Amino acid sequence: MPDHDPATVLSVRGLNVRFGRNAIAAVSDVSFDVGRERIGIVGESGSGKSTTGRAIMRLLPQKASISADRMHLNGEELLEKTEREMGRLRGKDLALIMQDPRYSLNPVLTIGRQIAESARLHLGSGKKDALIHARSMLERVRIKDPDRVLGLYPHQISGGMGQRVMIAMMLLAKPKLVIADEPTSALDVSVRKDVLDLLDELVRENDSGLILISHDIRMVSAFCERIMVMYAGRVVEVLSRMEDAQHPYTRGLIAAMPDPKHPVRRLNVLDRAQIEAEVGR
Repeated sequence: MPDHDPATVLSVRGLNVRFGRNAIAAVSDVSFDVGRERIGIVGESGSGKSTTGRAIMRLLPQKASISADRMHLNGEELLEKTEREMGRLRGKDLALIMQDPRYSLNPVLTIGRQIAESARLHLGSGKKDALIHARSMLERVRIKDPDRVLGLYPHQISGGMGQRVMIAMMLLAKPKLVIADEPTSALDVSVRKDVLDLLDELVRENDSGLILISHDIRMVSAFCERIMVMYAGRVVEVLSRMEDAQHPYTRGLIAAMPDPKHPVRRLNVLDRAQIEAEVGR
């Protein structure tokens, strides 16, 4: 194994994902590195962005076949880990924040118990200390009445508060890499920026790497240092700014988004023929 660069949290080379006997890869020859930075993966539904995130977490179904020349977390090969070893990494070194807390939180357990379980599992805390950690994390994600929220069930809190709870659970152990998959898509526009600012603040405080997965290239461009654009399972372009886009697919994504400052009667649609011609080169 080559010497590990301590500045690199995740290094992926030649990642491929197939489902069942399908000859077409859902993710094909994807390579990238993540340091202690924020990178975004954007693309339309089916582009392979979420599959890439779940492949890194090793959370794809059994029918999925994952292969890669390299998929290292801090120099350790993730594909060589057993499921038990991955279970120890998830939550502690690798964290996944899902897009809708209604389907991510356990509906029959209180908020306090769920966060406390994370503290007991990943920090080795006792029952009393775990509840103290839970309350502290609720305060950290700016929930004003943590004692009340500890006793509530997921259906009793708003979507924005639920996402804050998910961030508290996932970042409690200060993971080295956080994968946020559409973390604001289920939220009202009024609270999206607050949640992203909070996530950014905690990731920076923990000195972690962040992968933000989204279909919203404008939001990712404002939040991340680098943008990785995926189409049909492949990376077609890597940008530092949305304005630098050269690939017709990336330009099509940008043109198809409504712009409140420049309203139009009809939004553009992707020119599939041009995109396929460019990808096929």
